Amino acid sequence: MRALYTVAFIFSLPLILLRLWWRGRRNPGYRARWWERFGIYRGTPLLDRPVWIHAVSVGEVSAASPLIKALRDRHRQLPILVTTTTPTGFDTVSRQFPGAVAHVYFPYDVPFVVRRLLRRFRPRALVLMETELWPNVVAVCTADGVPVYLVNARLSARSAERYAILPRMTRKMLEGFSGIAVQNAADAARFLDLGAPGARTQVTGSMKFDVSYPASLREEGAALRRELGVNRPILMAGSTRPGEEEVVLEAFAILRQRHPNCLLVLAPRHPERFESVVAMCRQRGFAVVSRRAGQACTEDTAVFLLDTMGELMCFYAASDVAFVGGSLVPAGGHNVLEPAVVGVPIVVGPHLFNFAEISTLLEAAGALKIVQGAADMAAMASRWMSDSNARDLAGCAGRDVVMQSRGATERTLALLATSLGA
Repeated sequence: MRALYTVAFIFSLPLILLRLWWRGRRNPGYRARWWERFGIYRGTPLLDRPVWIHAVSVGEVSAASPLIKALRDRHRQLPILVTTTTPTGFDTVSRQFPGAVAHVYFPYDVPFVVRRLLRRFRPRALVLMETELWPNVVAVCTADGVPVYLVNARLSARSAERYAILPRMTRKMLEGFSGIAVQNAADAARFLDLGAPGARTQVTGSMKFDVSYPASLREEGAALRRELGVNRPILMAGSTRPGEEEVVLEAFAILRQRHPNCLLVLAPRHPERFESVVAMCRQRGFAVVSRRAGQACTEDTAVFLLDTMGELMCFYAASDVAFVGGSLVPAGGHNVLEPAVVGVPIVVGPHLFNFAEISTLLEAAGALKIVQGAADMAAMASRWMSDSNARDLAGCAGRDVVMQSRGATERTLALLATSLGA
């Protein structure tokens, strides 16, 4: 079955490359270093048996950051190779770990391509983040004596159904893992049903709770707030996806009827969409300024477009209410812990399968509310903007959930200990 999968993957490569080229129209990073995806490395420094960590994009890199920092602190001589799939993931690696880790793009899941990476870097272990299940990567690494771990693992019911279509190949792949560190019991049960070895599967919690932020974050948020407007309520919409900006802008229009001086800070998930989102805002009659253009946010500004990378947390800290995107459309949601850790109450849509347990904890604490559309979003945001006590209680409850749920990184390090000591 894996042979058929490999043949199908090879025949799909022209389409995959075409899609890479197409995405490169708006984000040239997709066309850069494309040869690394075929295991060809030019000018990449030699590494002495690194730990190879794969994190697809921005969210996974952020989730992996506590583990990477712990490895650097405790195993200072241990090289770390990080692979990503997207250029925004690479940008996040460069920003969070400048000069501290090596980066290449993740190889396509074809045996001879994976072997090229193994010959070039000779990794001592591969750590896959979250739901990165690649049959050939696991099989080739295992055959070459490279232990493979799946950490911070999650598996939605929908994803489990897809993997169950090919039960033998899925079981064989899961049996190849040296360890599977799962976020919660429900995810663990789904992995076990698909054939994951019980003795090598354990619930460790989510490393997203362990992400550390600068002590100055709240002060930076306060400084930003002074730039945006101290005496006006601010709704922050972070990591929005196509189809969500329309709903957010409709909710914002309703909100402005109740809070005429309200400001919307809008941060689309993908840089290539910035221009189209600006056009969308202007079509609705909102005055827009751009962070990247360095434009001042005045009293007449309705929408502040956050079109830079690496500042999302500071803007959450500067806001009164946060909407976290990827949740009004079936993308599974994005990191709701980012506003929670800075004490900002959260509204989200119903599609939260990427953060199901985390969202449930925050909702139970009163820090997060699920909305179905623009009217719900406007009503909830208005309630928190109108009642500072309720807003503060919700924000503090979210921060408490984060602090009480830490520890997954330590448990994951214990799982990796044998391979790290090799």
